Amino acid sequence: MLIPTRDNGYIHPCAGEITPRAVYEQRRAMLRLLAAGAGCAAMAGWAGRVALADQVRRPGRLAPLPGAPSAVPGAVTMEKVTEYQDATTYNNFYEFGTDKSDPARNAHTLKTHPWTVEVEGLVNKPRRFDIDELLKLSAQEERIYRLRCVEGWSMVIPWVGYSLAELIKRVEPQGSAKYVEFVTLADKATMPYVGSRVLDWPYTEGLRLDEAMHPLTLLAFGMYGEVLPNQNGAPVRIVVPWKYGFKSAKSIVKIRFVEKEPGTAWNKAARQEYGFYSNVNPDVDHPRWSQATERRIGEGGLFAKKRKTLLFNGYEAQVGQLYAGMDLRKFY
Repeated sequence: MLIPTRDNGYIHPCAGEITPRAVYEQRRAMLRLLAAGAGCAAMAGWAGRVALADQVRRPGRLAPLPGAPSAVPGAVTMEKVTEYQDATTYNNFYEFGTDKSDPARNAHTLKTHPWTVEVEGLVNKPRRFDIDELLKLSAQEERIYRLRCVEGWSMVIPWVGYSLAELIKRVEPQGSAKYVEFVTLADKATMPYVGSRVLDWPYTEGLRLDEAMHPLTLLAFGMYGEVLPNQNGAPVRIVVPWKYGFKSAKSIVKIRFVEKEPGTAWNKAARQEYGFYSNVNPDVDHPRWSQATERRIGEGGLFAKKRKTLLFNGYEAQVGQLYAGMDLRKFY
């Protein structure tokens, strides 16, 4: 079901020249700590954050969307951030084509304003949100997450958004709501591959309600300090860092609260290959390839040394309790 890419290498231009406001603010805060004689542990922590923030420079290509450093446990990995050029030109977004370079080439047709997200189903306060309302619903944070694709490659991306739980709390799910379904845009006028037989359109995904409420589940509006590029799911998407990338629905237009497990795009297309949960697990192979290792995009191309894949993509300490009692050796 997966379609091979024509791309054999990666381009790495220089990073943008503009340093985000958050970087300067973090430096000032660190100086205040030093002046006050703060402990060595605090100084080391701040130094690490500043060094990490220096990696994440605004490309200066799209509208700025700054985010404050997140205090959510596990929300900021200290790994090297993937180059913006790689993260925006090596994508799976089948509405715009099946090759990795197709979304960047074709997604300019997507119209992201006006845009609304309908919240419906088993909630006490269903409503339609304008994208500008959603942007202001909660404070924007920067979250630097690992991204692991089911195909065996990975990235590290600085997202901007807030916990999906902030939206969920405002619509008040009813006691019978057990799952959250995400419905994405399927517009043949602006998405040239909608209607192809690769998937059942519109693209849908889903989470258990407790997964959706977890602080790491992100409602994302930006990346690299700017609004989302079209090819990365503009203007709003979710990011679930402990699951394979296809679970993180892009260009969302509806969020439904339901009682039964919803059908999802890849599960419907190939049930034996793509389970509903699809948590990253190096010990559970895809039926056609191993999931034990991964290729980090930007590290030497196709012939780079592979990394060992981590259970729950390295977020086991934060999310492992969600799956207590489940046999993780099984395919779900």
